[in-house]
Amino acid sequence: MRLLIVDDEAKIRQLIAKYAVFEGYEVAEAGDGLEAIELCRDQHFDLIILDIMMPQLDGFSTCRELRKFCATPVLMLSARGEEFDRIHGFELGVDDYVTKPFSPKELMMRVAAIIKRAAGAVPGMEDGKEIYTTTGLVVDFTARMVKVDGEVVDMSPKEYDLLFYMVRNRGIALTREKLITAVWGYDFYGDERTLDTHIKLLRKRLREHAGLITTLRGVGYRFEDQ
Repeated sequence: MRLLIVDDEAKIRQLIAKYAVFEGYEVAEAGDGLEAIELCRDQHFDLIILDIMMPQLDGFSTCRELRKFCATPVLMLSARGEEFDRIHGFELGVDDYVTKPFSPKELMMRVAAIIKRAAGAVPGMEDGKEIYTTTGLVVDFTARMVKVDGEVVDMSPKEYDLLFYMVRNRGIALTREKLITAVWGYDFYGDERTLDTHIKLLRKRLREHAGLITTLRGVGYRFEDQ
């Protein structure tokens, strides 16, 4: 298991790394958000420990950029304990939140819990393929194929992209802005009706399983993990 520790304070990174290595994790470090983003583009990590208060690019902005191409679990660190920070972090898809000063032992317990939870949530490997299955639905990421009740369903490229992103982030409230950015890109010039139309089409493709996509009024959508 590989961890990425992102904090502008070297002593904090070293403290976390010491305990992480003791627990058997491989560790990489980044001193700021920009470096973390570059590392995540080139390498795979099982979890990212991300500080909020950093120069150049803070933890929230870093997480927002990471979520455009990466679904790796994130545990956020902060010297502040405001409820707004926690809510904002969870809205961005953060998995857990720890306030400084923290107990390194407790931090490692939280890391283990997140990785264990993520292992049960990410698609499994079957014959070398990355696949997610639930009742009546099979999403084959490797083959870029979706089956509903055993029947292959044809979808447009954007429908595949949207469904794949939602499945990878299932159980998480996804704002319309986040979905549009992740699927259509940051420089998308359309409007939210494009997203709503694709959600409607996806529900039609899923047939009696359309309820897996839940509308969150005033927020966006969530893919329910059964």
